[in-house]
Amino acid sequence: MKLGTLKDGTRDGSLVVVSRNLKMAQIADDIAPTLQAALDDWSFHAPRLRALSDELNANPSPRAFEPDFASFAAPLPRAFQWADGSAYVNHVELVRKARGAKMPKSFWTDPLMYQGGSDAFIGPCDSILAESEDWGIDLEGEVAVIVDDVPSGVTAKNAGGHVMLVTLVNDVSLRNLIPKELEKGFGFFQSKPSSAFAPVAVTLDELGDAWDGGKLNLPLVVHVNGELLGRPNAGVDMTFEFPKLIAHAAKTRPLGAGAIIGSGTVSNKNRDAGPACIAELRMIETIESGAAKTPYLRFGDRVRIEMLDGAGSSIFGAIDQQVAKYSAPK
Repeated sequence: MKLGTLKDGTRDGSLVVVSRNLKMAQIADDIAPTLQAALDDWSFHAPRLRALSDELNANPSPRAFEPDFASFAAPLPRAFQWADGSAYVNHVELVRKARGAKMPKSFWTDPLMYQGGSDAFIGPCDSILAESEDWGIDLEGEVAVIVDDVPSGVTAKNAGGHVMLVTLVNDVSLRNLIPKELEKGFGFFQSKPSSAFAPVAVTLDELGDAWDGGKLNLPLVVHVNGELLGRPNAGVDMTFEFPKLIAHAAKTRPLGAGAIIGSGTVSNKNRDAGPACIAELRMIETIESGAAKTPYLRFGDRVRIEMLDGAGSSIFGAIDQQVAKYSAPK
């Protein structure tokens, strides 16, 4: 089944079930008011949501409507936990190579992960807001999983069983703010504004053979201003699969239902696939020619992130955003 959140003026929106072809939706507040509420008691709510999903796919009721994803929030408009990994070490290696830094061997055996802001996610069609283009505005196409309650110390072998939903993320980065933050030794904060999520999060059965228990084996298609930036395959070169990332996040503390674990920027060693962020393209330009040529995003630019199944149909709906100038309150 496919689940989303309709904006309704409240902080957490209204839970909706969306049809497999993304053409019909129905509010499910008679089952659970929000996606977080459904996840809090998943074993009780999931069968009822699935029954509604089956009905929506086969014979929609009069309550069903055609969804406008511009009116959707992130599936979880706010979450108790957003932990973003860097599962594609090829991306990390390119970052360090471009700036002449040595790659620690531990990066290949111990995942990198940061704890991001999760109190104000934005919807799939909401604007990417920034005060200045000088901040180095960039997109980052990622896959993410949403888990149920995960016990502290869970093993990677067992962690995969806690994945309830899968979705896509645009983990927006302000590249020119990152270096000074990392110099402080405490990681990202101002350089990581609100992340955007695809219109729906889907259960594993919606992914078929593309989900192998640890990763999603499909290309992530990324466009900037209508031009293809890249379509790296999320199942290729993923050094740390999701069970490993979940176990890493839960090594010393439990994860609550609704916690979101991100893959980090999808990246393939085969450069023909293209990147899922501008920074990686700039790194390759620097490595090959000594200087980056491609600019970061500017006001008015539009980004689109989507994943298609084998038949060419969108699985999660598209993240489709425009970059806009933000004027801070006086």
